[in-house]
Amino acid sequence: MTRRVLAILALLCALAALSFADEGMWLYNKAPKDQIKKDYNFTITDPWLEHLRLGSVRFNNGGSGSFVSEDGLAFTNHHVGRVCLQQLSTEKKDYIKDGFYAKTQAEEGKCPDLELNQLVEIVDVTADVQGAAQPGMSDADAAQAQRQKMSAIEKECSEKSGLRCDLVTLYAGGMYNLYKYKKYTDVRVVFAPEAQMAFFGGDRDNFEYPRYDLDITYFRVYENGKPVKLKNYLQWSPKGTKAGELVFVSGHPGGTERLLTMAELNFLKEFQTSYVIDRLTRMDKTLHDFAAQSAENARVSADDIFGVENSLKAYKGRKGGLDDKDLMAKKAAAEKKLREAVNADPKLKAQYASAWEEVAKAVEVRRNIFFPFVFVERAGGFNASMTGYARTLVRVTAEKEKANPQRLREYTDARLPSLEQGLFSTAPVYRTLDVATLTESLAFMREKLGASDPTVERALGGRTPAEAAKAYIDGSKLDDPAVRKALYEGGSKAIAASTDPLIVLMRDIDTRGRQLRKQYDDQVEAVIRLNSTRIAKARFAVEGANSYPDATFTLRLSYGTIKGYEQDGTGIPPYTTLGGAYKHAAANGNKGDFELPKTWDAAKGTLNLRTPFNFVHTSDIIGGNSGSPTVNKKGEVVGIIFDGNIQSLPWDFAYDDRQGRAVSVDSRAIIESIRKVYHADALADELINGHQIK
Repeated sequence: MTRRVLAILALLCALAALSFADEGMWLYNKAPKDQIKKDYNFTITDPWLEHLRLGSVRFNNGGSGSFVSEDGLAFTNHHVGRVCLQQLSTEKKDYIKDGFYAKTQAEEGKCPDLELNQLVEIVDVTADVQGAAQPGMSDADAAQAQRQKMSAIEKECSEKSGLRCDLVTLYAGGMYNLYKYKKYTDVRVVFAPEAQMAFFGGDRDNFEYPRYDLDITYFRVYENGKPVKLKNYLQWSPKGTKAGELVFVSGHPGGTERLLTMAELNFLKEFQTSYVIDRLTRMDKTLHDFAAQSAENARVSADDIFGVENSLKAYKGRKGGLDDKDLMAKKAAAEKKLREAVNADPKLKAQYASAWEEVAKAVEVRRNIFFPFVFVERAGGFNASMTGYARTLVRVTAEKEKANPQRLREYTDARLPSLEQGLFSTAPVYRTLDVATLTESLAFMREKLGASDPTVERALGGRTPAEAAKAYIDGSKLDDPAVRKALYEGGSKAIAASTDPLIVLMRDIDTRGRQLRKQYDDQVEAVIRLNSTRIAKARFAVEGANSYPDATFTLRLSYGTIKGYEQDGTGIPPYTTLGGAYKHAAANGNKGDFELPKTWDAAKGTLNLRTPFNFVHTSDIIGGNSGSPTVNKKGEVVGIIFDGNIQSLPWDFAYDDRQGRAVSVDSRAIIESIRKVYHADALADELINGHQIK
């Protein structure tokens, strides 16, 4: 058993019915003002919240970030921005490996399909959505009525405001908020360090602490061909922080499972999580085998390998939590306590007591259709960029012919602009990589569904997975954005007439996919949504509404203190230093993942080696928070979230700040390295002054 697993299990075995002061991924319209005032004697004002909200941004590829200059400068993690770096790289110039710096605006590299979202308003529409489910409706009809209402609200909002409008389900349906976003699609990279420094220590140090990573990338946002002018951006802290200081994190945590029922948690434990680990393990081998074939293969697959390996570690951490008997016992005891309180009140019992059993029945249906649903409807058996384009084209052209409320939610009018941006992206498609990943996913689908499954038979047509994958990719022209656009604009007639093998394949399996989707929507999603709403209402009635919902990749506010911890009898200080990076490299032979870039070797004599590099704090974060600004009480940037330590991985299910920590890059190290290692003084000046110096 590895040290990582032992650390997780030791932490989880210690979990008890404890309360942690800094717990919570809070909604901006339900910020814990009283609790922060009580615990830290700091008053959060509405203007303070508004400024931080408008200074925060969401990256559509799964990360967070912030505006840090009135001239549209934004920053996030290197591992969030590396998608754009990969897309801009060529065989002759690898911006992930070598880094990127645009000394002038003319040199800034435009990202093909990156979208940034700035949350400008939140509207509570709970009554409208819940009211769409009329008494006497079946669960399926009620859920469909709610989905139609949600689509109608989003469409009306988008048409009236010109904003991106997303209707967000919170508290498992206990609340619905309409999030209105200013959308930016002209995003250009300004600066990124070498991947070696952004992910220093590599896989071995991932989710560990102490750390020595410069995990940052800067972008500039444009409108009408010019840098956007911003009234709200986060100023850079000139002094940084000190141990014990209160800090805040404003970001977009992707998803937690802290409010799930035991039936749902047991499904994750016994079924889904093991499948995902299996899937990622296979993909990791496929990608490494592909990368080993040539230097160019290694370059084009580098981002995929990074993402798969990072996800694999995270899911192993999740599994450690789900397998822990004490943690699951704690979850079961909390559910039992809530159900007993409901059953003790005749009114609550009549309204909510049966909800848990209904969720359990839906989970069983989900278990029974899981593999066909994942491989066919979710296209898990067809893992390649070009198959993704084919699937989108087949679905969206058919859905656009329907009235907006009747469409599948991902193809409604409010969501089409973002879909079109991705569909028409000029990002490079690597055919050889598509063949490799499609081969693996076809083989995995055959293994799980069986060779006689109708979708497997249709996809393979008597060929091996490798033969089929090569034929599909070689025969398709969907790597060309112009071809994709012509099919999209030609609508369902163009799709019906197409002889592109990937279009034909996705067209042929679409009927079964839609059947599985309907079964899932009616018998799983609808039942869980409506009964989870009942459970949420029961929880509000018993425990009150002063709580936070599970994460939903929407903007949240977390807070905590800069604080070290103890591990294996050793005190772990909250800060590392630039000098510590050189010592860490030397201790590991200064080779492989621990080899410092040449730029850092050259700059060692000029750097202040005592400068704080990374630091840890008790703020409640999870995946999706990557790139979130860490700010002080003035709302100034003092760092940027890039990871959690090994003890924070179980935070998917339960927060514990005795050892779990969020990890940030220190703002002081960023300025020091930008000036003295990369000689990007114009960028450093813009950060310090809040605007470009001309």
